[in-house]
Amino acid sequence: MSNCLSKTPIVFVTGTDTDAGKSWVTAALLRTLRAQGLRVDALKPLVSGCPDGNPAANADIALLLQTQPEKTVRDLCLHAFEPPIAPHVAAERAGVEIHAETLARWCRRRAEGLDLLLVEGVGGWRVPLNDHESLCHWAQAMEAQVLLVVGMKLGCINHALLTAEAILSDGLPLQGWLANWLDPHMREPEANLATLQARMPAPLLAQAHWCGHASQLELAGLDVNRWVLNA
Repeated sequence: MSNCLSKTPIVFVTGTDTDAGKSWVTAALLRTLRAQGLRVDALKPLVSGCPDGNPAANADIALLLQTQPEKTVRDLCLHAFEPPIAPHVAAERAGVEIHAETLARWCRRRAEGLDLLLVEGVGGWRVPLNDHESLCHWAQAMEAQVLLVVGMKLGCINHALLTAEAILSDGLPLQGWLANWLDPHMREPEANLATLQARMPAPLLAQAHWCGHASQLELAGLDVNRWVLNA
């Protein structure tokens, strides 16, 4: 584990897959927690897919900047790469080395003085950082709690259960999960949700619903005291 610079609780937001909705959920959580008077920031330290090499043009970074207008790109992101490919491949092509400990220390410095820090990952739980480290090593180095965003679509049960199993096997606490309803035409949505609630080794903390447009995300049923204060 990292020799932590800050003891501020960190919640690492990961997803069942790319496009599971991590950024939208992170932004919604940030708004919800700040509205309740908590000092909370959200970071996206690692990102690929920056048009013209401009991190602010990346949709995820742009959303977090919109939610935190007092921040700059440098406040939110350490490594940004232009091609929309796996970050370890993009880093290798750019001649950059990504290390879990470096990411963890960068995040810890930005956690000082906060009640809670949200750190959004990239892709899914097993995305590589380099030849020998993956996202799990980054989360381990931060001694983070983990929040899993489940993209509710066909195949989500398998993706969610495997991801939860991996998080726990890596020795990290799975604080809970959020159901992010991606597909409004998903068949048997209630049955899928019930199956996950029965089998997931952590509580369902909230459900996120698309409201006609991706920029309008609502969180329903989030019990902040249940998990933030215990992070």
